[in-house]
Amino acid sequence: MITSWKSPLPIDPLPVLLAWQDPALTYHVQRDLQGHPVELLGTLWELPEPLRLTTKQHSNGSWHYPERPNHPAPNANYDLLETYRSLRILVEKYGFQKDQTALARAAEYVFSCQTEEGDIRGILGNQYMPYYHAAILELFIKAGYTKDIRVEKGLQWLLSMRQADGGWLIPAQLVPAKLKTDQFWQSAPILPDRSRPHSHLATGMVLRAFAAHPDYRQRIEVIAAGNCLKERLFQPDKYNDRKAPSYWLKFQFPFWWPNLLTALDTFSWLGFDRQDGQIGRALDWFIANQSADGLWETGYGSGSGAAAMRHWVGLAVCRVLKRFYEMEG
Repeated sequence: MITSWKSPLPIDPLPVLLAWQDPALTYHVQRDLQGHPVELLGTLWELPEPLRLTTKQHSNGSWHYPERPNHPAPNANYDLLETYRSLRILVEKYGFQKDQTALARAAEYVFSCQTEEGDIRGILGNQYMPYYHAAILELFIKAGYTKDIRVEKGLQWLLSMRQADGGWLIPAQLVPAKLKTDQFWQSAPILPDRSRPHSHLATGMVLRAFAAHPDYRQRIEVIAAGNCLKERLFQPDKYNDRKAPSYWLKFQFPFWWPNLLTALDTFSWLGFDRQDGQIGRALDWFIANQSADGLWETGYGSGSGAAAMRHWVGLAVCRVLKRFYEMEG
């Protein structure tokens, strides 16, 4: 009988996580893995990284994309992408909430990009982007915007965009590259072909928004989409973007693209059982592939920030294991 989430692991990961000199990481380890009393979440807001990020925020609530966009859409809003990138760090690492001024200003900017249909639009020009739309909503839900009418409208839009098989895709994925002209990116958004199989790139990112929302995570449509994603674990995507099965084993934190870790995190919030064969296989992968220091390789090599990334990914793996192996309690 397993009595602790650490029991299946060959090595206890807590010592190496606690030894890493990052007060934000230590805060989350002590709160989420050890259950220790911690200071108020707002203490993290005064750390150097969030202060550096918030000083770069523009007066309209956005962050400016610093590079030249490598995108054919002449009207692509890459400041929205940079805002998403900054919000990932502020919400996931430092726990920013809606009563924090920078977060509230960012919300007003992001929701100014929401259309009458309900979708947040701009990174793909005027084309639908359900994956980024959902990833942005996920952050605002976690930051306390659960009851916001704009979030509700955005979630309802996502439900209206499902494929016949229950998942999602990115409609622009269906358009041949030679037809993706300037006019295409600026024209009215194309609708998805509902008969096509879902893209697990899209489904994995969309489900994270629903998994974060306590009123949506048990909806029949959401559980059905979770089963769609579960059937794709370790498999290639149906479309060219991040198609190779190897992408399941490339991990980041804060989360961005879907992978085995983000999928398990989603399943844990949707209430899926570790006794399920496919989920058990995914959990077994992390148990079998723990490194000698107690962490996991991210698949992104040894570039800048790689060591810190391994520790944050390690935290995310441990959170998932704790939910699955202590779920019965």
